[in-house]
Formats: sequence, structure tokens, C-alpha cells
Amino acid sequence: MPVPDDYGQGIQIASLTDAPDAEKLAKEIANALAKRGVMSFASASARGATIPAPTEGMLTWIRDADRLDLYDGGAWVTVSVGNRAWTTIALSSGWAHNGNSQGNLQYRIVNFAGEDTIMFRGGISRSSYPSSMPSSFTLNASSLPASARPSTLRTIVVPCSDVNSDRITLKLDITPSGDLNLFGTSSTAKPPWVGFNGCFASL
Repeated sequence: MPVPDDYGQGIQIASLTDAPDAEKLAKEIANALAKRGVMSFASASARGATIPAPTEGMLTWIRDADRLDLYDGGAWVTVSVGNRAWTTIALSSGWAHNGNSQGNLQYRIVNFAGEDTIMFRGGISRSSYPSSMPSSFTLNASSLPASARPSTLRTIVVPCSDVNSDRITLKLDITPSGDLNLFGTSSTAKPPWVGFNGCFASL
């Protein structure tokens, strides 16, 4: 009868007293090793069709999402994502990139603690403000793509210059429609730059 592997991983090895069957031997070893390695699937749905009853500890790489998932015994949870490139955000009229020499305003989607998250970096600047201040400014000239939009409104705090401003932070709303709306500017808050380094929100 088969004997267990030396490392207690549940891999059954045919013994010398078992009837010769090369196909069965190879398949049992291959199947046992596959579910203990990182299996690759085109998508999460393809994984579900192939592994309808996963076991705790399984790892899979989902190619369409560039994502590593772990089955924790109850659900597939994300371990990490692949490298996501930064994308520069086209700005609305009146705003310019590289505010306070912080680089262009950019975003990327990363996975943080098992949750897709939008991360920002860079800064924007403004040389002048309108005489009649609006309640908010929409910073992006075009909406963020669907993959970068939150399911509900996300509100975060972003830093700003204290030059020509009686405050050092502003409010940024990231909307489900993909707009970046900046609040907090006023007749006494006209900062020459706004920063985004270290700012992020869950999607």
C-alpha cells in the first residue's frame, strides 16, 4: 500500500509491494504536488470550474487580474497583486502637474490587506483662483476608468501649502463615477499646491 512522504504533506508514494502502474503513480504524485504549489488559471471563474471544492492552503495565480490568492478554508483571499504601473491623471483647466516639485499627479491600483485600493502620488499647482470661488474643483479632465472607481463615495484628506491659505489640508472625494473633487478652498484658502503622496482609498 502507498506510504506517506517524509515531510507530512499528504503525498502518497507507491510502495514496492504495490502492483506496477506507472500512470497511477505519476498522476497521484502530480495531483498531490499541484494542489500544494501555485496553480495558474486564466480567471477566477476558470479556477472555480476546475476546483469546485478547494482545500485550505491552496494558492492560485489569476492571470487576468495579476493576483495571487490563498484559500483560507472558507474563501479565496488575495495575497498580492502583480506590479501595477502608475498612470498620470489629465488635469482640468487651471491646474498643473508637479506642484511643490512632487512630480505628476498619478494613480495606480494595488492590493492592500486583501482589498483593491487606489493609491496616489505627486502634486498639483495653481497660479491663480477665480474671483468667485466654487464649492469644489473637479481635478481630472476625464473620469477615472471603471477599474479605478470606488463602489461608493470615498473621502480622504490631502495636504496643501499654507502659503495664501489658512489651512494645510483639503478634502478629496473620489466618486463612483470616477471624478476627483477637491473641497475646502475658499477666499482665505488658496494654496499654490496640493499634494497626494501617501494618499489612498479602498475601492
